[in-house]
Amino acid sequence: MLKFSDRQTDRQTDRQTDRQTDRQTDRQTDRQTDRQTDRQTDRQTDRQTDRQTDRQTDRQTDRQTDRQTDRQTDRQAGRQAGRQAGRQAGRQAADRQTDRQTDRQTDRQTDRQTDRQTDRQTDRPTDRQTDRQTDRQTDRQTDRQTVQLLYATYPTGGVKS
Repeated sequence: MLKFSDRQTDRQTDRQTDRQTDRQTDRQTDRQTDRQTDRQTDRQTDRQTDRQTDRQTDRQTDRQTDRQTDRQTDRQAGRQAGRQAGRQAGRQAADRQTDRQTDRQTDRQTDRQTDRQTDRQTDRPTDRQTDRQTDRQTDRQTDRQTVQLLYATYPTGGVKS
């Protein structure tokens, strides 16, 4: 039969073993939780960045396409208006060669002026709007990343259990 001192020693040994096992289990659980949280945060950040890049690229492409289409339409309209005016003037004029040269010069000059004016009017508001929108998105993204980094660094809010 065990003596009192032996039983007490056994209890102390059991308590120490239990504490050590509990600490090891806690450490291992914390490591696994931290790894999984880090992976999720990385994935979310990557997805968000990809979406924003795609949206910005789409908008930029749409703007460029719109500008090109507008320029082409304006040129065609200018040419057609110039041709109609030239035809009427050419029929009435005695010297057709002079009328043709005048029409070509007028068409070129009108097209250039129309293109310049249209480009100026189109670019100004769009550039301002794009700058504002880009600034807002950058601020939101920075705030989200800061919060995610804090949660990833202190998943329990800084309190250890």
